[in-house]
Formats: sequence, structure tokens, C-alpha cells
Amino acid sequence: MTRRPTLLAALTLTAAAALTLSACGSDDSSKSKDDDKIAGAETGEKASPSTTPNEPDPTGRPKIDLPSDVTYEFAWKKTGDARKDAVLHDAEQRIRAVDMAIAKQAPLDKAYRFYSEGAAAAESQKYIQEFVDHKARTTGLTRYYNESLTLKGDGTAALVYCEDQSKAFNKFLKTGKTDVTPVTKDSYVVYAGTLRKNDKGVWVTERLISQRGSAKCQP
Repeated sequence: MTRRPTLLAALTLTAAAALTLSACGSDDSSKSKDDDKIAGAETGEKASPSTTPNEPDPTGRPKIDLPSDVTYEFAWKKTGDARKDAVLHDAEQRIRAVDMAIAKQAPLDKAYRFYSEGAAAAESQKYIQEFVDHKARTTGLTRYYNESLTLKGDGTAALVYCEDQSKAFNKFLKTGKTDVTPVTKDSYVVYAGTLRKNDKGVWVTERLISQRGSAKCQP
């Protein structure tokens, strides 16, 4: 089972997100299915527990409630631009919502579909189903950093960021066992996504690609 495999191969990056993703269309399936690590997202510069749910707001945003052993460190900086900060917030919520769906073993959970649409939502469903099939979920700490965000003239946003999975793992539900795997260059993943503000005022992810072992993300 892979952790956050490549979701989509159809994404156009902007110049501001200057990054070579020559292998983005590749699939992580060539690796052993139990060798990669797993994790999710929260706000703040320090890792924080994910047990405090987000209260619904007038836009109908879902409450996200995760197991206490699923924690995150978001090193994404506040930009001071309200639109950019909103994009980063909703991208974070999507990540957390996917991990909540995994924890609930619910491939059609409404929360992640609130923050993603189209192909991205469909691929997330397949990804969550993989955990369900293996009767596993995420555990541990995941760090997100080195973000690059560009607002485009067509109303979409291009977001590139890194994920550190070195302290995040698979936890198997039947046995309670955590599969602690060694840290390698592939523990660091770069993502590139396209987001669009929908009629509810939510920045939904429409496309997302990834590449393991990216030089951009190595410590």
C-alpha cells in the first residue's frame, strides 16, 4: 500500500511554481505496497493533535475529527493576502479530510468531497479505498513545507508543496500494529495542485500530482 500516490498527471504549473516534475505522471505502484509511509494535516508551526474538530460555518464546512495519534506540522507561512491564505487553509482542510475518511474507512465521506471535485475527488476515493481494502489507516506526524502558491488570471490557484512522511506510518486495524519503516529519500514527496473557488466560496482541489524523492523536498 502506498502513501499518497500520484493522483493525477494532468496539471499545468505556472512559472512562479518553478519546479521540474518530470516523473509526476509515474505511479508509486512499483514499490512494495506495505513499504511507504502515511499521514495528513493541521495548522500551526508546531505539530498539534487533530482531536479538536472544526465547527461548521455558514458555508457548510464539515467538522473534521481525527484520531489523536494523527498529527501534523504545517510550516506554510501566512502570506498576508486574504485570497492566498484562504487557498492554503482549504488545501490543508482537504488533506485532513482525506485522512479522516481513511480513519473512518469511508471512501465516499462527504468531508473530503467538500474540498475536492472532479478528477481529484475521484482519485481520492480510489486512494481511500486502498486503505479500506488493506484495513489500515494513517498514524504519526506529517510535516508540510516549502509551499509555493500562485493565483492565476483564470481564477484558479497553483499550489506546490512538500510532505515529510518520515514520522508517519501505516497502522493496521485488525492487529493495531504500526508498520514503522526506515526513512529514505522517498519519505519526502512534492505535490502540485490546481484549486478553484467554487460557488460556496471554498477553494476546491481539482487536480493533484505527486513525485516521491524530489530534490526540492529533501532535508
